[in-house]
Amino acid sequence: MKELSQTWFAEGYIDFELKKYTLLAYLQEINKCFDQNRLYPQLADLIFHYNNVVAFRENKKYLQEQFPKKLTGIQIEKLQILYEQMIEDDELMKELEEIIGYAADTMKTTISCGTEIYEFVEQNLSISPIGLVPLDIQEGYFFLSAGNTKDTRVYQYRLSIFEKHDEMYRSIKTIYLDMLHRSVANTYENIKFDLIRQRTALPNPAVYCIETELKLPVDETLLPIAKRTLVKYISS
Repeated sequence: MKELSQTWFAEGYIDFELKKYTLLAYLQEINKCFDQNRLYPQLADLIFHYNNVVAFRENKKYLQEQFPKKLTGIQIEKLQILYEQMIEDDELMKELEEIIGYAADTMKTTISCGTEIYEFVEQNLSISPIGLVPLDIQEGYFFLSAGNTKDTRVYQYRLSIFEKHDEMYRSIKTIYLDMLHRSVANTYENIKFDLIRQRTALPNPAVYCIETELKLPVDETLLPIAKRTLVKYISS
């Protein structure tokens, strides 16, 4: 996939047509992935770049005081923009504002396409616990089954809490364990029992099954959405 640098809109020769071409080439690759129902990492990357240009535009007052300068770097967590002094140029500022405005609007349209796919997949996922749910649900297993097949992917998960910009967030880390075939003799309950027997480090784990009738790319779409949906399910 064609990539954009973090500060593509203010690097090199600042020309609207040139930056428009750069952006459209990037979005063309993104749309190809969306057409194939492949969301990640493309959607996350696109949202990152959209937030970057919006943050740049919302700091317009600061930029008017500091600009004209040449962007040399970005500190992602706080979006602290570093500058290198250059000759004052009002026309350059107008060109940059036009680039940013076009980029924000165009990216937003493409993001909408991706989020439509995301929401459709999320609505077609079902989550249910396997057996009794223990008090500690921060670590356990989940099974992912898609389409009409009985094949089931088994993952171990661990939830954690982190702080970002004075807000608390939950994150999930997963480890792929195995691909198993369900049958009358090998149900979700049997798979859970075998996991407990084989992996004694988690004697009483929380276990969930995540199912969908959709047949979509697993690593690029189903798994990322399943993980986020499980975090929401557990948190609620």
